[in-house]
Amino acid sequence: MFSRILGRRAAAIAAVAGLGLLAFALPASASLPSSAEHAGGKKPTIVLVHGAWADASSWSKVTERLQSRGYTVLAAPDPLRGLSDDAASVAAFVAQRTTGPVVLVGHSYGGAVISNAAASDPDVKALVYINAFVPDKGESILSLLGGGDPSALFDTVAYPGAPAGDVDLYVKQAVFPQVFAADLPARTAAQLAASQRPITLSALQESSGTPAWKTLPSWYLVGTKDGILPPALQRTMAKRAHSRITEVSASHLSMLSQPAAVVETVTAAARSIG
Repeated sequence: MFSRILGRRAAAIAAVAGLGLLAFALPASASLPSSAEHAGGKKPTIVLVHGAWADASSWSKVTERLQSRGYTVLAAPDPLRGLSDDAASVAAFVAQRTTGPVVLVGHSYGGAVISNAAASDPDVKALVYINAFVPDKGESILSLLGGGDPSALFDTVAYPGAPAGDVDLYVKQAVFPQVFAADLPARTAAQLAASQRPITLSALQESSGTPAWKTLPSWYLVGTKDGILPPALQRTMAKRAHSRITEVSASHLSMLSQPAAVVETVTAAARSIG
């Protein structure tokens, strides 16, 4: 458990880092499309939303596999500036870059983003959460995890025009490999730590609006070896959202270490759309 690494006080905020990460991973082979892949004719578009300390390349292995099955896949940029702003950005991306039904997929902090973004778009037909936060109205990432001392896990950088007290957060490079990517090669984990994008502290403090999971079907992949977002909390949030739950032996970065399992969860949601 992460509390053993950084101490009890830092554990909750550490779990915050459950916000998905970047990945420059080589694509792996995937199965060919099945003629029975989608019973309703045209397949839905899959929109993938990364979490914090990440960019859209974190989905590279998943994207390659989904494309091989005949899906149109878009990996949306997540600005990581604030929950409501990030959700609005993703909602605009979906509205302007897709037509027809959409499956919206979020990793870690990206789960909070899609929960808010999907509420405004009737074309979003299903939600998929990958080691993700699934907040209810009024909850923030920090409130879900109980708060803590950010200085134990993060380096901070003041950014131009920041509101009073706000900063960009970077996960300490010495901590990143062990707690985010313990099941990835050490060299890969070190590269991810070096190339992380920051998220603002205020984004982790901002309360969620009314979530789309209250009205949309959802699927959830639990990483049982996640050292950042505790698997018990993942299960609690998934059950509250009435998600179809799958568990896989994976770190927080399951889309990199177990991409096949992620693809199976996403395609299960896609096939449900008639």
